[in-house]
Amino acid sequence: MTKTEIVARITGIITILVLSAAAATASPADEKGRDDVIGSGFPTVRRSVPLTRQEAELIVPRPALKPVKSMIDTDAMVIDTLDTVNEHVKVVLYSDNTWQYVKDGDFMMQAEVFNEYWDEYSMDPYKIDLDSLDNVWSLWVVDSLSQYHCPYLGAVHPRGKFGIRRGRRHQGIDIPLTTGTPVHAAFDGEVRVSRYASGYGNLVVVRHQNGLETFYGHLSSRKVKSGDWVHAGDVIGLGGSTGRSTGPHLHFETRYKGYAFDPQWLIDFETGDLRYRLFVLKKKYFSPYSNYEQDFEDEILNAEDDAREDAERAAMRYYTIKSGDTLGRIALANGTSVAALCRMNGITPQTILKIGRTIRVQ
Repeated sequence: MTKTEIVARITGIITILVLSAAAATASPADEKGRDDVIGSGFPTVRRSVPLTRQEAELIVPRPALKPVKSMIDTDAMVIDTLDTVNEHVKVVLYSDNTWQYVKDGDFMMQAEVFNEYWDEYSMDPYKIDLDSLDNVWSLWVVDSLSQYHCPYLGAVHPRGKFGIRRGRRHQGIDIPLTTGTPVHAAFDGEVRVSRYASGYGNLVVVRHQNGLETFYGHLSSRKVKSGDWVHAGDVIGLGGSTGRSTGPHLHFETRYKGYAFDPQWLIDFETGDLRYRLFVLKKKYFSPYSNYEQDFEDEILNAEDDAREDAERAAMRYYTIKSGDTLGRIALANGTSVAALCRMNGITPQTILKIGRTIRVQ
């Protein structure tokens, strides 16, 4: 298919989608124009309070509330870039007959979200008290002019989930990977932090246009620097095990106003799907401690406890009771004591032994 045929094929679609996002743009240089580029591309309603899901469904097509598939990686070459009715939005044509919108990063970075509380070093530049936050936010995660890419497709490690484990807080999720595996930006945004950050090792933090921030830790190398504009799917680094790490994996965090929440509420990492286009985030999801920097010493301690428990579990031995057995006879045959058998199995010397029951002897 020729470039001319590709252009003809998508012109109608481009007109419909871009007009909805740019119709209100009287002057692209002012804040109003910026809002139109950032907007969802669906009918705009000015509100002073957050949208509930029920309210959103009244003005937003229901498909917009359904999961979003991750972008498919491709080696296709860019063959042309087309202008749209909005000078800050382009259409990029690829050699495999696909196309996508690309926003002007220089223009987008003029928005307030990329200037307020901006710090190229701190994990939490906001320093906002939890009590001062609103009770609920309704955030467009992707819109008609932006896309999504799973940072890394894989199962979250059972011992690397978000939350409290053995009294130790884990601010993100851990996904095992092979060192050198590409790690992708989840959404369009500006790189706020790109540095070696103690326990995080090589860390990249990207702030997105809705205020969300995504953290990518333990990278073997970083491919972006602070101030870079990245698009969803761009490789921001390679997976690794730098910093305080127990082995090659991606430590991934999602934060809003400095407070961490479970990334699995937003992304299904096994399928790669983004769960919502419109994400309702509530203050009750946060903990007063979830704005702290991750203490990776806790991860090391958890790993040591895990290894100890695994070793103990591997050393466990069991015995199936037979006719004529007594606790004394079982203890003697297995080099232990009656008291030890009782302690390991939660029984007493007077417990009646039932034939066929399995008890722990080591």
